[in-house]
Parts: sequence; C-alpha cells; structure tokens
Amino acid sequence: MSTDSSPTAEAETITTRYWAGARSATGVDQDVFQVSGPVTLSEVLRLVLTAHPGVDVARTIGVCSVLVGDRPAGTEDADAVMVPPGVAVEFLPPFAGG
Repeated sequence: MSTDSSPTAEAETITTRYWAGARSATGVDQDVFQVSGPVTLSEVLRLVLTAHPGVDVARTIGVCSVLVGDRPAGTEDADAVMVPPGVAVEFLPPFAGG
C-alpha cells in the first residue's frame, strides 16, 4: 500500500461477508480488505485464507456458494471472475433442514 495520500493512491475496499458455518469458522461476520483496483475471486479467497488461516476455514470456504455482488460465482473459474472495489463477496455454506 502506498503512503501517498492523493486520491488516486488511496486504497479501495472489498467486503467479504460470512454466513452460518463460514461465520463460525472465521469468527467474524465480515472482513474489509484494501485493494488497489479490481482483483480476481482467487485473490479474494487468498486474502480470506491469509486473514483466517486454518483447515476449518479452508474447508468451509471451499464448499460455500459464493456471491460477487448479486451474481452467483461459486461454479465459475475463480481466476476469471473479477471483483471490483466496492463490491461485497458473500460466502454461504450449504444449509441443512427444511
């Protein structure tokens, strides 16, 4: 991150939200990550796993449905899905019951 305080150098953010078991695994309901422009969903996943290391988080995030903004993205190639700053990425684990 640059120390330059000009508006063009300010970091933008991506918010990740965790639901149900993902919230339990990470211990938080959301994170806010600073980015310097659009990043891939793979990079967002890397940020999440770096912020919350551990097998439980990796396993839980790995089975989650993923929304990028309003768009389901869990079945897409995470290297091809771009996440612009200002967008929320939501992790929804499978739910049981009826």
